[in-house]
Amino acid sequence: MGLVDLEKKILERVKPTPAQCKAISDTAEKLKKKVEKYLKDKKLEVEVRFVGSVAKGTHLADPDLDLFLLFPSTVSREELEQVGLRTGEDTIGGEKMYAEHPYTRGLFEGLEVDMVPCFLLESSERLLSAVDRTPFHTEYVLSRINDEQRDEIRLLKAFMKGIDAYGAEPNTRGFSGYMCELLVIHFGSFLNVVRAAAEWKEGVSIAIEKKGPPMTGPLVVYDPVDSKRNVASAVHLDTFAMFIIACRSYLAEPSEKFFFPLERKPMTKTELTERANMHGSRLLTVTFKRPDANTDNIYSQIWKTEYALERKLNAYSFNVLRSVHDLTDKIVIIFEIERDILSKTFKHIGPPVWVKSSESFLNKWNGNEYGKPFIEEGQWTVIAERRHSTAEDMLYEEAALSGIGREIELETMKVFGHDATLEKAPARLLTELLDPMNTWNV
Repeated sequence: MGLVDLEKKILERVKPTPAQCKAISDTAEKLKKKVEKYLKDKKLEVEVRFVGSVAKGTHLADPDLDLFLLFPSTVSREELEQVGLRTGEDTIGGEKMYAEHPYTRGLFEGLEVDMVPCFLLESSERLLSAVDRTPFHTEYVLSRINDEQRDEIRLLKAFMKGIDAYGAEPNTRGFSGYMCELLVIHFGSFLNVVRAAAEWKEGVSIAIEKKGPPMTGPLVVYDPVDSKRNVASAVHLDTFAMFIIACRSYLAEPSEKFFFPLERKPMTKTELTERANMHGSRLLTVTFKRPDANTDNIYSQIWKTEYALERKLNAYSFNVLRSVHDLTDKIVIIFEIERDILSKTFKHIGPPVWVKSSESFLNKWNGNEYGKPFIEEGQWTVIAERRHSTAEDMLYEEAALSGIGREIELETMKVFGHDATLEKAPARLLTELLDPMNTWNV
């Protein structure tokens, strides 16, 4: 199947039908009227405006609604937050979320809604909060795209979703919907974006309108609404690299699997055991109780905790090969490490013999039960006892000093060794750890 026919077929699946568009529009209008009436009854002068993909007409068949409450700039930040949250709670219920300031995420007649308070400004040059840009984003995109480009944006969003690169949330660390819109505006079409990205290297910089101050990151896209901001700041280096490889693979062998990947069948317990044995590595699971916080905040802290524990494991010579995590009713982090048991002793290298401080080294280690210091390569050396000889014991002792996520409760931590991990850990997660695979290759 040629690229044109394939993309037409994909578009038929991801583009909302006229009936779906009408249903979404009707629901959105009903919500808008409900919120406007609520604010009027409270005698509050707040403009209610939809932003995001539905307002721009770039949404897929299963969109979320982004409803902004635009407060006069004379209102205090405290009042904006309090009234904004109360409005969300009274009209859609849901969960308190956090960006630069809190907002509400809830459901209205089957559609997920983010209700976000912000300031109503005439220009994006002097923002009072980060989310104040968003209405300007909507205006900018609407001024730059036509119906044909809306479909190109839908293709790019579906592609990003299929390769697990869509969304700027902490767990995805990928490309936002606004980012997809800007890429199509800049390059002209979905296929042109793919062709351009296939040639990208770390540090590529894109200025659609004007270039702002120098910025660093795997990808820099200057926000046409605020050139001091990098729209791609959430894109992690690994997500950036995966997108490049996905684009190259798609051009080489176009397939629906880039948009609608097959669900991977987890390996059996026997297969997982055989794979671990083949690696000659060891597995280690760390679990924590799920914090009482919103999901995005938890994922930010999971990444922080995963990296912190990896640094500890590496510092004590257990050496992490790879790690994965999951969030259900608890946090689960699984590490594949080179070893989980070390020798009781190790070679501790001291100063050169001609350095004056070598005398204090000798005084400290002369009574060492594992042998007196000796000279090797011109330096005093001694066989010393390790602080920790097993990975499990080390984590129990050192996790408190590792810098895990602030809201993750250390006292709920449990550590499971190799055999227990193979026995109890989710097969899906172990499959991802021991046999990583891109979504389009399943």
